[in-house]
Amino acid sequence: MTVEGEDLTALSDMQLDVLQEIGNVGAGNSATALSRLIQHRIEMNVPQVALVPIEDVPEFVGGPELVVVGIFLRVYGKAPSNILFLIPRDSAFALADTMCGREVGTTTTELSPMDESALMEVGNILAGSYLNAFYSFTGISMLPSVPALAVDMAGAILNVVLVQLGEMGDHALLIETNFVADDRSIKGHFFLVPDPGSLGSIMNAVGVG
Repeated sequence: MTVEGEDLTALSDMQLDVLQEIGNVGAGNSATALSRLIQHRIEMNVPQVALVPIEDVPEFVGGPELVVVGIFLRVYGKAPSNILFLIPRDSAFALADTMCGREVGTTTTELSPMDESALMEVGNILAGSYLNAFYSFTGISMLPSVPALAVDMAGAILNVVLVQLGEMGDHALLIETNFVADDRSIKGHFFLVPDPGSLGSIMNAVGVG
């Protein structure tokens, strides 16, 4: 199955099912890696996978003015892309508490260099796990760069990324990601933004004929 002109409305239910399974496998592998890293059980699930217009990305995390922690990675390989992991600031504090062995909900009001390093490692693990899952299902090899982190409004982070990258694809693959640690749910949003031309390669690879 091809995606004529990268028309995302042409995606089949089966293609979306494959993308959902890629998300589930990536989340499972991420949870295992994070749990081993911090010696603390973390569960993850992917309640939603969708293809969304790039300009709508801030709406999926709570609106363009919501302050978030953004982790960005460049992806190299057969389908060059960009990864943007956005998590609301308060959720990022809770995730940093968990990663650094602090009681979740402590008086963390800003991220220390150690917290930023921990969150970038989360981004590293998520990127590696999801891209490995893509390779397992599609045979498309993609490797992530070293992550960068910023704290700002969701709309501002997206604008900076767009300006820095110049030409970028029109759509993003959203993999909504829920972390559960100490019975507390932390929601993040993982976006794979393929370069122009890469999206068709990815979608064709998860086609069914």
